[in-house]
Amino acid sequence: MAEYVTVVGLGYVGLPLAVSLAAAGVQVAGVEANPAVRDAVQARQAPFFEPGLDEALRGLPDGMLTVAESPPTGGPPRAIIICVGTPTDPETLRPDLTQLRAAADVAAGHMGEDTLVVVRSTVPVGTSRSLVLPRLRAKADRPMLAFCPERLIQGTALAEMRSLPQVIGPLDARSLAAADSLHSALTERRVAVSSPETAEMIKLVGNAHTDLIYGFGNEVALMATALGLDAREVIRSANAGYPRPDISLPGYVGGSCLTKDPYLLIHSSAAAGYSPPMVAAARRLNEDVPARTVERFTEQLTRLSGRPFAESKVLVCGMAYKGRPATDDVRGAASSTVARLLGSDVKTLAGHDFLVPDQVVRQLGFEPMSLADGLRDTDGALLLVDHPGYRDITAEQVRSLMRGPRLVLDMWGIAEDALAGAEGINYVRFGRG
Repeated sequence: MAEYVTVVGLGYVGLPLAVSLAAAGVQVAGVEANPAVRDAVQARQAPFFEPGLDEALRGLPDGMLTVAESPPTGGPPRAIIICVGTPTDPETLRPDLTQLRAAADVAAGHMGEDTLVVVRSTVPVGTSRSLVLPRLRAKADRPMLAFCPERLIQGTALAEMRSLPQVIGPLDARSLAAADSLHSALTERRVAVSSPETAEMIKLVGNAHTDLIYGFGNEVALMATALGLDAREVIRSANAGYPRPDISLPGYVGGSCLTKDPYLLIHSSAAAGYSPPMVAAARRLNEDVPARTVERFTEQLTRLSGRPFAESKVLVCGMAYKGRPATDDVRGAASSTVARLLGSDVKTLAGHDFLVPDQVVRQLGFEPMSLADGLRDTDGALLLVDHPGYRDITAEQVRSLMRGPRLVLDMWGIAEDALAGAEGINYVRFGRG
């Protein structure tokens, strides 16, 4: 086999990377354990929603991207890039590095002396050196290793692959040269740092900072609600023409990164003797938002409806963790918490999403329905995400389909223009008292 690169893990991180490399003229051998994903890639179909990914797959020249359950058995690759999941344990919140260990063993078994191993999976600080490097050193005298984090937003991944700076945290000068050369095929903007640990921390502090600033917006929303004020008015007016950092508007904070990476950073720091209170507080607050929303929704519906809560039909709009840019990713989504809190308390818990398949909606604990069917004879609706499609909901539609009290709780204000103040509709927006 000619010079090639192996990408281990073809999920939301690995597949856009593999396709981008192949489109840039780098031959890629994809390694994926999930047979459904392998079948989709072989058929040149994206196994998840990412704008432009289907078209990019179909546009690749034959042979530029192959996929199999294990790496090729020919000569060693130029590089092996690890893009597997690194979740946290749902009970202990400690990192689960099972997939990373397996991927590191795969890399060690198929590398050569001149093969660069890149860790792209998000990991606790020190993981590349303590977990991956020993496995590589068992197979090569001078292994090349670099941590090169993925920092893309789902929905714009292919564009950001080329526009964002790529941080490179090398083990040594030889690793830096190889990693810089590899990533030159993707972007002209590359930022070399002093070590894998520095790059690992860059990824974690970026997402923890995002979680923190979103958390402050949510704190403002909760305070404004308690004080009978409108958080959006407070925040937008405070930001207007003022040259300090913007206060973030409130809303649910989800996704696999923002719900996980702060815990990886907390774990890393605590192991070194420091427990970061701000990071932990922001994560706790953001995790509490769905429960507070359900509590408010339940109280409003019980107060307004003449029917027992157990006889109610409730529609939840937005199964994915976010609406803009649109995604079908339900990891870290508020919908799972809402289903757990409401599912056994209402007669019908309907779920709608523009992209998430019905079988996934059902697995989350909802009865999948179209938007119209979901609204029909529904007592209350929860709009969890800001997908632009929900802007098309009209007051006439709500009045004609929903039954009293026609309660709509809107996390993002996506339907505010259409529903706020409309006759016969009880519209509530998160952050407004």
